[in-house]
Amino acid sequence: MSKKLSIVRFKPKPECFDEFLQNIQDWHDQVFSDGNHRLMRTDEEVVAIVVRDSETIQDNITRGVAWLDSQRPLLQEYNEVDRHTLPMTGDLVV
Repeated sequence: MSKKLSIVRFKPKPECFDEFLQNIQDWHDQVFSDGNHRLMRTDEEVVAIVVRDSETIQDNITRGVAWLDSQRPLLQEYNEVDRHTLPMTGDLVV
């Protein structure tokens, strides 16, 4: 079974940064209870890093987009194409 690594960058509106950070922490604790996730913060961004089985990735992405829809008012758009996230997913090399 192969593993996938996903990195997703979010840019909360400055006035919503703490609220978004708490929301994504709560979301990750509910969805990724196996501990294969991390969150990183910079001055302007929150970055989510997740390792998951390739068989579950599509279901995770579908649920993640539904959650993201509820969070969009808290986020700035990066651009018209990527909108509220800068995602990257690929095969984990061990």
